[in-house]
Amino acid sequence: MEKWTRRKFFLASLAGSAAAAAGKLFGAASGPGAGGLGTAAAAQAKGARPLIISAANGVKWLDRGMDILKKDGDTLDAVLAVVTQVEDDPTDTSVGYGGLPNEDGEVELDASVMHGPTRRAGAVASIRRIKNPSLVARMVMEKTNHVMLAGPGALRFAQMQGVQPMDLLTDRARTAWLAWKSKETENWAPGLDNPEWKEKVAEFIDPKLPEPQRTEMAAWLHEVVFNPPTGTINCCAVNEKGEISGTTTTSGLAWKITGRVGDSPIIGAGLFVDNDIGAAGSTGKGEENIKVAGGHTIVELMRQGKSPAEACLEAMRRVARNYNNDKKKLSKFDLNFYALNKDGQHGAATLWGPRPGSTHVPSYAVHDGTEAKLVPCTPLFERAQS
Repeated sequence: MEKWTRRKFFLASLAGSAAAAAGKLFGAASGPGAGGLGTAAAAQAKGARPLIISAANGVKWLDRGMDILKKDGDTLDAVLAVVTQVEDDPTDTSVGYGGLPNEDGEVELDASVMHGPTRRAGAVASIRRIKNPSLVARMVMEKTNHVMLAGPGALRFAQMQGVQPMDLLTDRARTAWLAWKSKETENWAPGLDNPEWKEKVAEFIDPKLPEPQRTEMAAWLHEVVFNPPTGTINCCAVNEKGEISGTTTTSGLAWKITGRVGDSPIIGAGLFVDNDIGAAGSTGKGEENIKVAGGHTIVELMRQGKSPAEACLEAMRRVARNYNNDKKKLSKFDLNFYALNKDGQHGAATLWGPRPGSTHVPSYAVHDGTEAKLVPCTPLFERAQS
């Protein structure tokens, strides 16, 4: 069923031209030994500066980042101008305010930043009550001699810098958490296998909502309970002078064990920037990315001469190799890599292509100075016909 997170946004935003391109891109089977890049990568080969890219949920905010780049602004200012809008958006349940909580109903956020021109980095992990962890990560970089702060210490640091804490759990996210609790804990409510499940879910939904919204809300609850989303947004930019910065920010895996940290705040995994080469980041199952140090791996592959798309695809092959390319095991999670190089070339890879018959195509957002648009990711594997 359709998600009300970034996947729904993909469906709402994906242009017909992108769908047509996707048909060509996904026409041939791909696998760990193939991974053909297709026409999308060919179109990206020329490169352009300035350039800013992000996960698909940042597409409507890329104009803000590009405006900064065109005015010769700092590349870190540009990427933060994009992701803070997503952090502020309560309808995006994968990042910042409104993010889905941990198993205890607490929203815990992670973020990292890297500033290529000064070769510095900052990060925060498991921070609560601060809706813009990306900005706190920048404060760690600029105002301490540390790279990462975590948990209560990160919160105290943010408050000392004048950041006001707030309740990050929206009614929508709380409703989803209660629905998940009713599945996981029999003391809270009948489980999903209980005939009373639909009635119990209906109790969670505001009765004042119109029936179509109640139906859509029930479908979304079912999806996030059965398939806890990972979400996240990565954003990287290169300006006219070739200076590069990046950031990744997330509310992490929904219903996670309290204190779980994914790849987003890990320098070299969820984000890596080398001002001489390029930048890379990730969204999806963070544990799988950490095990291959995806961000650093991709940048090093670009250093060796691979294009951003080729480097992303090779990093994805290393993820698959950890499971001996067992598609049954790999089908249990999703992962996406994004990259750009100093010349303004860009590319992205996804573990899985679109589901047969689905209109949703895994994509990422690109602004090359002309317009913001969605571009299909290159899949490592195609999904089998059901």
